[in-house]
Amino acid sequence: MADGERGGTGAIYRGLIHLGIGLAPLLARGRAKVREGLAGRRGLLARYAEWAATRRDLSRPLLWLHAPSVGEGRQAEAILRLLRAAHPDWQVAYTFFSPSAAGAAEEQPADFVAYLPWDRRRDVAAALDALQPSAVVFCKLDLWPELATAAAERGAGVGLVAATVSPAARRLRWPARALLAPGYRAVRLAGAITREDAARLARLGVSPERIAVTGDPRFDSALRRADEVPPDDPLRRYCRSAPTLVAGSTWPEDEAELLPAYASVVRLRPEARLVVVPHEPGPSQLAALDRAAGAAGLPNPQRLSAAPPPGTLEPGQVLVVDRIGVLRSFYADAALAYVGGGFGSRGLHSVLEPAAAGVPVLFGPSWRGSPDAAALLQARAAAVAGPRFPDWLDLDSDTTLADANPIAALWLALLRHPAHARSAGKRGRARVEEGLGAADRNAEIVERVMKGAGD
Repeated sequence: MADGERGGTGAIYRGLIHLGIGLAPLLARGRAKVREGLAGRRGLLARYAEWAATRRDLSRPLLWLHAPSVGEGRQAEAILRLLRAAHPDWQVAYTFFSPSAAGAAEEQPADFVAYLPWDRRRDVAAALDALQPSAVVFCKLDLWPELATAAAERGAGVGLVAATVSPAARRLRWPARALLAPGYRAVRLAGAITREDAARLARLGVSPERIAVTGDPRFDSALRRADEVPPDDPLRRYCRSAPTLVAGSTWPEDEAELLPAYASVVRLRPEARLVVVPHEPGPSQLAALDRAAGAAGLPNPQRLSAAPPPGTLEPGQVLVVDRIGVLRSFYADAALAYVGGGFGSRGLHSVLEPAAAGVPVLFGPSWRGSPDAAALLQARAAAVAGPRFPDWLDLDSDTTLADANPIAALWLALLRHPAHARSAGKRGRARVEEGLGAADRNAEIVERVMKGAGD
C-alpha cells in the first residue's frame, strides 16, 4: 500500500455518519426521496451477499463503479461500455445513491446493480466481503471515505473518473475537507475534467502526481444517446406534428415561468406546442403542474400515460411526460429545448442532451454553475431567459414581450426565424462533438487502477 493510502476515517466522521443514518427516518417523514432511499436499502447487504454467493466468480477481476445519480450515471455508462468491450473477463458492480437513479441504473452494462451501502464500517466491510473488488472507482465527486480507505486497506485500487470540483464546493472548506481527506488520500489515480478541477482535487488530498486531465465523458454519452434514438420511435411523432418546445428536467420554479410563457406564445402562434418532462414526475408534482397550467389560463394538461395520439392536442394544451427515461426521444425532433433548474437554486440540469440532438437550448438565469451552459453560450448555441438576448437572434417586434416574459420573447423569435434556430442547433451539436474522446481517457484511468498503477 502506498504512503498516501494509509489511514482510515476518524471518530468524528464515523460519529456523524451514524448520526445521519439515525436521523434519516425522521427526515423521511416529509421527504419522499429520503423515504425511497431508505426503502431501497432494506435488506441491501443481503442482496450483496446473495449475488456474491451465486454469481461472483473469484477467478475474474471485479470493478466496482459508483455514480451517485442520473447525470453521473451517464458519464459512468460511457466509460463502462468501453471497458466491457475491452475486458469481457471482468465482472462489474455498479452502485448509485439517489433514488432518482434507480431506473436508469438498471440500464448500465453491469453484472450487479444496487444502492450504495451506508458509509459506516460494518456496512462497508460486508459489501467488500461480498464483492471482493479489484478496484473501487467513484464517478464525479461522490467519494465516500470509509469505503475508499477500507478498499485501499484490502489492497483494492481506488480511483476517480470524470472528477469535477466546484470552486464553491463545501467539501473544500473546513471542517468537511479535513473529515473527507483520508478518502481522497486513498485515491491511486484520478481523471479530472479540467485543470482547475485537478488543482481542487489536490487541495482535497489527492496526490497531484496521481491526477490527469481527461475531459468529460458526458459528451460521448450525450452524442451516443442522441444518435441511438430510432427514427421510428413513436414518441418522436409528438414533436414532428407541430413546432414544439421540449422542457426537460423541470422543477416548479421553471414551470412557473414556462406555462405563462406558453400562454403568451400560443395566442400569437396557435400551432406552437409544449412538452414538459418534470424532473420528478410524482403524483404531487404532477398535480401541482396541473394547477399551474390552470392558473396560467391553459387547458388541462394531457399525460403521456393516457396515450393521446400525436397531433390531437388542442392549442395551449400541454403534454406532460409522466415517465422516466424517454426525454431523449422528445429532444430528437424538438424545435427548441428548455432545460430545467435555471430558476431557483436547484442547479441547471444537462444541456448536452438537447445540444447533441441539434436543438437550440434555453435556460433560466441561474446557469453559472454549469460549464456546459457557458460553452454553449460561447458557441452561440444557447440563450438565457433574462433581460439580455443573444446577438444571433433577430427579436425585432417580439422585444415587446421581454418585459412580461423573456421565455416567450425567445420562443417567438425562434419560431419566427427557424433558420436561426437550425443554425444554433448545428453549432450546439458541433460543440458536443468537440468534446468526444473523454470516455476513452477515463476508461484508461480505470484500467490502470485495476492493474495496480500508482502502487
